[in-house]
Amino acid sequence: MAPHPDLAAEQAFIKEAYARLAEMRAAVTARVEEALASGRGGTPQARTERDVVVRTGLARLEQLDLTGRSLVFGRIDRLAPGGDDGAAAGEAPVETFHIGRLGVLSGSLEPLVVDWRAPIAEPFYRATGRNPMGVVRRRHFATEGEELLGIEDEELSLAGVDATDRDAPSGALLAALARARSGHMRDIVATVQAEQDEVIRAPLPGVLVVQGGPGTGKTAVALHRAAYLLYTYRFPLERQGVLVVGPNQVFLRYINQVLPSLGESGVVLSTVEGLVSGLRPRASEPASLSRLKGDARMARLLAKAVRDRQRPLRRPLEVGFGATTLRLTPDESARIVRAARSARGAHNARRGLVERLVLAHLAGQVRADQAPSSGLPPVADGDLRAELRSDAAVLAALDRMWPRLTGEELVHDLFGAVPLLRLAGAGLFSSSELAALERPRSADAEAIPWTAADLALVDEARALLGPPRGGGPEPDAVRTYGHILVDEVQELTPMQLRVLARRSLAGSMTLVGDLAQATGPAAPTSWSDLTRHLGVAAPLRLVELGVNYRTPAPLLSLAAAVLEEAAPGLVAPVSLRGDGDVPDVRKVDPAELVAEVTGAATALREELGAGTVGVVCPAALQPRIAEALGDAARSDSPLEAPIAVLPVGIVKGLEFDAVVVVEPTALVEEGEGLRALYVALTRATRSLTVVHAQPLPPALARAVATPVDA
Repeated sequence: MAPHPDLAAEQAFIKEAYARLAEMRAAVTARVEEALASGRGGTPQARTERDVVVRTGLARLEQLDLTGRSLVFGRIDRLAPGGDDGAAAGEAPVETFHIGRLGVLSGSLEPLVVDWRAPIAEPFYRATGRNPMGVVRRRHFATEGEELLGIEDEELSLAGVDATDRDAPSGALLAALARARSGHMRDIVATVQAEQDEVIRAPLPGVLVVQGGPGTGKTAVALHRAAYLLYTYRFPLERQGVLVVGPNQVFLRYINQVLPSLGESGVVLSTVEGLVSGLRPRASEPASLSRLKGDARMARLLAKAVRDRQRPLRRPLEVGFGATTLRLTPDESARIVRAARSARGAHNARRGLVERLVLAHLAGQVRADQAPSSGLPPVADGDLRAELRSDAAVLAALDRMWPRLTGEELVHDLFGAVPLLRLAGAGLFSSSELAALERPRSADAEAIPWTAADLALVDEARALLGPPRGGGPEPDAVRTYGHILVDEVQELTPMQLRVLARRSLAGSMTLVGDLAQATGPAAPTSWSDLTRHLGVAAPLRLVELGVNYRTPAPLLSLAAAVLEEAAPGLVAPVSLRGDGDVPDVRKVDPAELVAEVTGAATALREELGAGTVGVVCPAALQPRIAEALGDAARSDSPLEAPIAVLPVGIVKGLEFDAVVVVEPTALVEEGEGLRALYVALTRATRSLTVVHAQPLPPALARAVATPVDA
């Protein structure tokens, strides 16, 4: 095939763009080095200005560092203002814009490469044959570093050509889908599709819910949206911060290179548990208990538990002061507690009010006894209060009436003290539910067996209590963010959603997930079930991504049959890829199961050459399979191993070139039903092998027995 006639000219342009990028980096480097060379002296203002130059310069250098990624990946030829939108290419004035990973200016400060996030670049992603948006030609570049390997043109405004022909998938998209995977997610900046771009460029305010089935690119879209928002709303988001929340640490490692590849490194990545400072899960628990702890009723239970610790005295307080005995009766202490309860603020912040009211009551008795007629010398009010405040009996009374508490103490005390738990949970939970929450107290705070579900409860308790010492800053103060993006949000419990709501400055969020893949302890049946726990008044917008770009049609057909029984009201996305082999389903003897799995995975690894192989198995089988695979399954990170062996609870959001699914029935039993199997069956981009000794789940057995083209 003859080379594209514009190949040489475009290659020269790309070389010029890279040369100009190098000049931009050199200029920033020179400014940073000059600032550093000025030394540490000077006035405070000079030092501050120098620090700003260095900090912003280093951040800019990080943005300009492509580390092997393509600078320019496309071009649009757009009708100039006044041009005829229906004119054939070349018959009307045309403006040309090269689209790239970041903006590059020429030596005369004219745009050389347009940042993909700029408004002028939008038609590169949105234009179609039906709606060309003034674009007559869209050009895709295939590059390797600075070398241009090929050019593909899409003519969008050709008279006589049916628009449906011009809306077919581009060769660049199909080539990207065919590329072998690695242990890290790649950005899709060069191949973002129109429905994905609408999500990426959606306005900042409010809550955007993105429903997307397997392979629709919803995770990549969310990450590109983070980069777009930081570009478009640099102020205030650079100051307020952007938070991306993922389901587990394996997932975060999988996506951690996407945002740096898009020129953004200031985004915070975390799990929900990671947002609760100072604690980490140390134990696991049954899914039924996690579901109970994640129930929205727990917020009311904790609020009641705090109120139960605000209580009047049982017996009068008596304090000797000289010849006088000062008294605070239970009724008087009850009035003080009622007054403190009616005040505003967190529990610990109101401890100061209780102290002031108690001390004022006791000091009033001293002053009455020291009236002029008594003949006793007066005591200074400050000295009097200080002396009373240090009295052991007074301190004990204050701790009884209004103790200072941390979130950890409240939750630990609650689960470890049956009377406290039953008092707080009366009318909210059944006796069997309260019994399930009981847990023996730990003598050592470091030995408390916190679970992931517990951490959300501690966070709720911290919000109710406030800093343990009133008046000062909280050492573990909650950081808030200008925008929060949450992936696999359908897995979060109501209590975990409340954790996120407390970290949102103004309710600006992007929630990404798939109801069909909801397998967590509190799987929602609708998006309203989930969003009502966020407590935001901002408008909610729901958009759906309906095209699966990852899974070949024969594989998705098998998974869709399982989903039809798992969730009759939900529909799998439509596969863009009609190619692909029929899934390989193997029945083996139980004694041969591990050997068959390792043999299949090893053969797939050799067949692929490059790419990734994942084994999705029951948690009980994971150690045996990993041991049988030996070095092929060993790595500091499971996704870095030649063959990744993972339980079904970890694979959500991940993808592999080839997948071996082990014992589907066991996956269903341990992974919250058929939806977990649906997740496992939709991880592959090329081939799927199912190995089982137990009988298949009926839904899968029927799908296997039914021809794909039936």
